Amino acid sequence: MEWDWDFVWQIMPTLLEGFKITLLATILGAAVAMIVGLALAIARRSPVAAISRTVGFVSEFIRGTPLLVQLYFIFYVLPDIGIRLAPLVAGVIGMGIHYATYTAEVYRAGIENVPRGQWEAAKATNLSTRQAWIHVILPQAIPPMIPALANYLIAMFKETPLLSAITVLELMNQAKSIANSNYRYIEPMTLVGVFFLVISLISVVGLRWLEERYARIDD
Repeated sequence: MEWDWDFVWQIMPTLLEGFKITLLATILGAAVAMIVGLALAIARRSPVAAISRTVGFVSEFIRGTPLLVQLYFIFYVLPDIGIRLAPLVAGVIGMGIHYATYTAEVYRAGIENVPRGQWEAAKATNLSTRQAWIHVILPQAIPPMIPALANYLIAMFKETPLLSAITVLELMNQAKSIANSNYRYIEPMTLVGVFFLVISLISVVGLRWLEERYARIDD
């Protein structure tokens, strides 16, 4: 089968629409992962054993099961108990919670890396626990985490094709629809690969820049 440039330009607008959904799902999923991951990390440090153990068990369970299974559960099983979500919403929640369990470990490592003296200094200046977290601990803990968190963002982006399984019209789903309708697979599938490769390379360059910038600040 020969490469058809006319077909490429014909399908490009549809693929770009799918690509927009892919980026939106990644950005929203990352936001959920960062926020929920921080909450999980703080909960894991709770002095209440029941809370820390429960959060730890749930996190391990989510990490130990495939993302695709979780997406199917959210989109196809939850409606049986009356919880119906739009495909994109289900996808964002599924990816966000899945990756939150990984970002939680990054947060936890970063928080534990803050010297204990910083907690004592915050307490000595009469800061509340909330103020200590916001003004003392997190500003020191988060910068070293950025490269690891960015890696998970890239990984999430590359897993967005799984959303096609729950009917989200992201890039891969649009490409499959085009290929099945026209019985031509080489152009749409190649273009999907190019889209993911280009964005991944840009992300890697950005990640390297972040790592070098943090190294300079640390020096």
